Parts: sequence; C-alpha cells; structure tokens
Amino acid sequence: MLVPSRRRLRTEVWIVLGLSLGQSAVYSVVQLLDKMTKAPLAQGTSTLNRSQSPREYFDLTYQLLDIFFALVPVALVIYFLSEHRTAAAACGKLGFNFARPGKDLLQGVGLAALIGIPSLGLYAAGRALGITTAIIPSALDSYWWTVPVLILSAIRHGVVEEVIVVGYLLDRLPKLGWAMPVAIFASSMLRGSYHLYQGFGPFAGNAIMGVIFALVYLRTRRVMPLVIAHAALDIVAFVGFSLFGKAIGLG
Repeated sequence: MLVPSRRRLRTEVWIVLGLSLGQSAVYSVVQLLDKMTKAPLAQGTSTLNRSQSPREYFDLTYQLLDIFFALVPVALVIYFLSEHRTAAAACGKLGFNFARPGKDLLQGVGLAALIGIPSLGLYAAGRALGITTAIIPSALDSYWWTVPVLILSAIRHGVVEEVIVVGYLLDRLPKLGWAMPVAIFASSMLRGSYHLYQGFGPFAGNAIMGVIFALVYLRTRRVMPLVIAHAALDIVAFVGFSLFGKAIGLG
C-alpha cells in the first residue's frame, strides 16, 4: 500500500476543510463580526434551519439538496482514507458502520445526556452575559415533511462533523507530525469556530464537546457513537423547538 507523503496529506486536509467545515468556520467568523458591529450579541439571533422558499415543494427540494450535497465531503474523506482499499474498509477504520449497533446506541445516548444538560446551562449563562445570540433551531414552516427533514438535517450534522472533525482529522494530523494532544486541540477549536456565528458561549461549549468526543473516539476507535450522540442532540433541539418552542416561550 502506498503511503501518501506529508505534502500530499497536507494538501488533502486543506481541500477537505475548504470544501466543508473549514469553509463554515471562515463564514462563521465573518458572521460573528457582522453581528457584533451591528448590535450587542445578546440582541442578535442565529437561525439554524431556515425556509428557502415560500413554495412548499421547492422548499422541500432545497432542503433535501442541501442535506445531500453537505454529505459529499464525507464521501471524499472516505475515499481518501480508503487508500486503494474498499470504502467499507475505510468506514471500518473509522468505526463508521453498524458492526455493534446496540453498544454504539447505548454509548451515543449516554454521551448525548452528558453533553446536552450542561449545554443548556452554558447557553443560559452566555445569554445572561450577553455573549451568545438567541438561537432559533428551526424556522421552517409547518408542513407534513418538516419533522422528517429536521431529523435528516440533524443526522447530516452528526455525520459530517464527527466523521470529518474527529475521525478524519485525528487520523491525518498525527501523520503530519502533530502530537495527539495538539491534534485534539485543533479538532476542538475547529468545532468551536464554525459555531462562532452563534456567539462565544456556543464556541466554548462546542470546543469542550470536541475534546470529550475526541477522547471517547481515541478510546473506542469508533465514530458511530459520536454520530448518534450528535444527531440525538440536534433532533431534540430541532424537532422539540419546531413542535413546542413557541408553547414554552422560546419562539
């Protein structure tokens, strides 16, 4: 098996990040500066799932296209990690498969509970300190497809972020000569940075989450529990707000 040179790996990492979450991080920084120069962050809002058309089935089409094309960088990562082997082998290397569904589900739900409750506290603290915008998890109109699309969107976020930010980077950065603690730090800072458009509270919370997820991954060598945990957190936020947000005064 041919081993890619460090120069080639470095170029590969830049391409992957430039097409995915690195690009999101750059936009997030610009959006944060835009919000901060308009008004105090506490007066700003961040909407996570926006309607893209007032016409129901065009909106559905746009939502599904967004989800599909967001997953293309994941396919690219699996292709790079296959290194002349099969895609199944690359997924197995990441632990991104259904080899142990019960244990992955149990670990994922446990991680979601571990992360979810403190995240609410960090959000409340950030709002009280004026360093976090008001977050609107969903602004989609109420159609028959709204909840299924929100669930697909949550799964998309879990797959993209955990496969790329944890599985991929913690494979590639050490091969570029980075010590594992430095790789974990970089991975966590990236995770925090593409949430900066929401304010400094979500940046800190997601960076901490990144460290925890990285340590779990290094122990288990499986990204699937992280995907499950991330998707579960987003499903609760997206669908819960869509169904009950206004009723509990969050809308």
